[in-house]
Amino acid sequence: METIPGTLLNLATVLFAVGSTAGVGLRYTLREIIGPLRSSMLLGVLANFVLVPMLAYGVAHLLGLERDYQLGLFLVASAAGAPLQLKLTQIAGGSAPYSAGLLVLLLLVTIVYMPLVVPLEVAEADVSAAAIAKPLILSMLVPLGVGLLVRAGRPPWAARFLPLVARVTNLALYALIALTLVLHLRSLLGLFGTGAILASALVIGGAFLIGYVLRGFRGEERGEAALATAQRNYAAAIVVATQSFDQSPNVLVMVVATSLVSMVLLFAAAHLLGRRAERPAPW
Repeated sequence: METIPGTLLNLATVLFAVGSTAGVGLRYTLREIIGPLRSSMLLGVLANFVLVPMLAYGVAHLLGLERDYQLGLFLVASAAGAPLQLKLTQIAGGSAPYSAGLLVLLLLVTIVYMPLVVPLEVAEADVSAAAIAKPLILSMLVPLGVGLLVRAGRPPWAARFLPLVARVTNLALYALIALTLVLHLRSLLGLFGTGAILASALVIGGAFLIGYVLRGFRGEERGEAALATAQRNYAAAIVVATQSFDQSPNVLVMVVATSLVSMVLLFAAAHLLGRRAERPAPW
């Protein structure tokens, strides 16, 4: 039987995902979201679904992680397109339409990619495409679509709902962080000395650099691409971990640990990017 904190964590996760994507739809038009993405679709797919999984595979073997921790890290590296990247982009002062377009692209690819790739790496995995796709579609794509429809058909309604959606989303984020710590603190403390925390930090930091470098050196949307590449889709990874590795709880622990490491590193990175964006040009 699921505990009350566990139920609240699930609720907070859903509210955060729904609020984040619905807020984008209420704020921007479909053209504004898709337009900036056209020049970087191929690089986004390459970074998130080829280079980051290769990085995770290399880090796991270099540090000699236990098998369950390797599997958890690989699941994280195989899943992209997370609503938290929208919050990170906001903190960094980046382009929300670009980030939202990249989010939708990565989410769609993740829904197809994970059921195909995870069984190739993990012979014992039994990954259901429907189990991955259903919660992601309902909690992210549907709210985004509803928001876009309201924005297109009733702009005054969109302007009225947006502040409420933003408040609910922020509260859900705070609850998500607090409840994750409450539920998994003991398991997370057991990871120290295993190399798992270091592996998580190396993969997240490496993914950030991959997104930053592949976007090019022109300056446009480099921070957004870096944050989107480093912020993995932990909801999808958790679905696969609980569905396919329920007899190996350390797989889920590794996913949760990486999500917390990611929050610490990427919120710090987003704040640094935001401060940099606020600085006046030196000339």
